[in-house]
Amino acid sequence: MKQVNAISGQDLREMFVAATGWLEKSSAEIDALNVFPVPDGDCGTNMLLTMRSTMEEAYRAPDRSVSAVSQAMAKGALMGARGNSGVILSQILRGLAQSFAEKESFTAVDLVNGLQQSVTMAYKGLSNPVEGTMLTVIKDVAAAVQAQVSSDGGDLISVMESAVNAAGESVANTPMLLQVLREAGVVDAGGQGLYVILDGALRYLRGEMEQMRFRKPQIIVSEIHATKLPQMIAADEVPYGYCTEFLLKGEKVKTDKIRSKLEKKGESLIVVGDESAVRIHIHTLDPGEVISYAASLGTLHQMSIRNMDEQHQDYLEMQKDRAPAVDMAIITVASGDGLADVFNSLGTSAIVPGGQTMNPSTKDLLQAVESVPSDKVIILPNNKNIVATANQVQSLTEKTIEVVPAETIPQGVAALLAFDYEANLSTNVQIMKKAMSGVKSIEITRATRSTKIGELKIKKKQPIGLLDGDLIATGKNNADVLDQMLAKLDLDKVEVITIYYGADTKSAEAEEISSRIREQHPQLQIEVVRGDQPHYNYIVSIE
Repeated sequence: MKQVNAISGQDLREMFVAATGWLEKSSAEIDALNVFPVPDGDCGTNMLLTMRSTMEEAYRAPDRSVSAVSQAMAKGALMGARGNSGVILSQILRGLAQSFAEKESFTAVDLVNGLQQSVTMAYKGLSNPVEGTMLTVIKDVAAAVQAQVSSDGGDLISVMESAVNAAGESVANTPMLLQVLREAGVVDAGGQGLYVILDGALRYLRGEMEQMRFRKPQIIVSEIHATKLPQMIAADEVPYGYCTEFLLKGEKVKTDKIRSKLEKKGESLIVVGDESAVRIHIHTLDPGEVISYAASLGTLHQMSIRNMDEQHQDYLEMQKDRAPAVDMAIITVASGDGLADVFNSLGTSAIVPGGQTMNPSTKDLLQAVESVPSDKVIILPNNKNIVATANQVQSLTEKTIEVVPAETIPQGVAALLAFDYEANLSTNVQIMKKAMSGVKSIEITRATRSTKIGELKIKKKQPIGLLDGDLIATGKNNADVLDQMLAKLDLDKVEVITIYYGADTKSAEAEEISSRIREQHPQLQIEVVRGDQPHYNYIVSIE
């Protein structure tokens, strides 16, 4: 098996030439993942442009030493950095260059030290580092190669394989660390780009240049289903402003002072460089103020000001174009990651976050309707307070809308299970309505205040139980309330009980409750599902 113990400056350059070509093949797919920090669909493009500038400068290196080539690459990356991802990438390359200083070639140990330095530089450049991004990915990569070298000597191919594997695992995990990625059901775009770059470099070392011509990089897919549509990600009605970036040249420029001055002028601030050249990137509503301040410190070069609101609209159109055409779409209202997973697994086209105390507006539902790739849409409100809102949507769109008036989550699930992909719209509405009418819904929550309803005396924060929306039980704990409610039902006619436990409920409690029901009613099929719903400790479906 081929081994590489040291890499020259020329090979370093050709590694990244291969990596840049590999990145180019997937830049559009990476753009489509781009939802953080702004859903503007340009991350892959920014990283590619940064790498092109990096490699242009690499060919201008004064000699073929690793030191000269890596310094040239770092300079090219800084000069040509585009967007958050490009600037962070430039810092990663700068860390490598600092570690490779005065070296003719580099070994596995040198690479490990270089990646550790890359982590330091990448985090140092940001005023507000966020985990679940390419920062996390480079940190995980550095940790993995450290362990690899400790156990497996000096083979650079083995070390790079460890780096690529760690990058892939880290990218796949990014939705667990960053809420906006979970909501969109995607991995971090910058992290994906870094994975592709490392993978391209590894393939060069393996001698796979010919195979790369006929293949494309792997795009890592999130295992988490989207719970928000692209236009719902980030703050509603708040302008994104302008992505403002430029190179500041001067004498004895102080990056820390600039960072401190600009921190309150916008978001996503990155200030990197040295005393003579500083790359500044910021998302701001007033680029003029930022530019005026920077101009007082030196001369400005490579200035770019991009309207992120326009970029966001272009991104939404791109997402719409990528969406597959379907004959009928189903839009569901739900709150909670677990319930979102349930509805996605049953074929929901889009989920609008909402439910009790957080009813979506007509506009929210209309946005969802317009976003799905179908002219025939079924809406499942899953809450009695949302049904009327859903009925308003038809008058606002040219699409054909049908509302299946599910008033609870169990009714919505039953309706979805009955959906027939071979039936037409009207037939599906009929069979979905029939299916949901055969389901009873129990909801267990806590009283917001003390009161008396009929014969029930209720204390504040006491567990209470609703059956199909009617308050019928109160008790000392959740299990007590559920027992009272089940006792009021004819369970001999019931086949399946599904228990969805809420965000504030421990899974152990839910399992204990289900076990007791099984003991008392062994004929029943009982399922326990993580719902993560707010407000309700339990939502129980009785079928």
